[in-house]
Amino acid sequence: MAAVGDVWAVRDWRRKVTELYDGVRTAATPPEGHALWVEGRNALLSGHPASPVPGDQRRGFAARVGPYDPAFRFTVAIEEAPRERREVLTPNDGVVPFERIGRVVLPELGSLDVWWLDSYGGGIFIPMRDESSGGLTYGGGRYVLDTVKGADLGGGADSLVVDLNFAYQPSCAYSPDWTCPLPGVGNTLRVPIDVGEQHIGDH
Repeated sequence: MAAVGDVWAVRDWRRKVTELYDGVRTAATPPEGHALWVEGRNALLSGHPASPVPGDQRRGFAARVGPYDPAFRFTVAIEEAPRERREVLTPNDGVVPFERIGRVVLPELGSLDVWWLDSYGGGIFIPMRDESSGGLTYGGGRYVLDTVKGADLGGGADSLVVDLNFAYQPSCAYSPDWTCPLPGVGNTLRVPIDVGEQHIGDH
């Protein structure tokens, strides 16, 4: 069972992530929202008790993030895709179920499957692996959207804002103490995506 202090730290982390993305969505321009996101995420990674960065490495920590490039921002419809269920076994959360609810097509880049977290609360989940994975970026891939945890860039009733400048490393990129759902074939782009958060050292 998790300690009460740990539970409250995670609760506060998620609240602050939600507030950060609220600021991103209401920023005057996407580059301004991105600058806010970089600053806010670095503050969480370097100073929050629920940060996935190991405690002895947090002081002064700053993620390496590519410059904002508007060519990687899309507002796209969710297109139909065959239904598929994926169950991810984790050591702490048991089996985490996802249902594929469609896919988004990113012009000139490829497509990404859109998953729904099929458990209490639910949420949209879009992970991504690309040709930079394992070199410039984390080998296991990155997350673009994870709305159950507050990472939501907006969109309409049948569309999503998919901005790869906000792709970020999952917690398992920083520490083996974390287990993360990683991208499959349907969430792999066959081109390098050199924007977003990038891998640093041996985390």
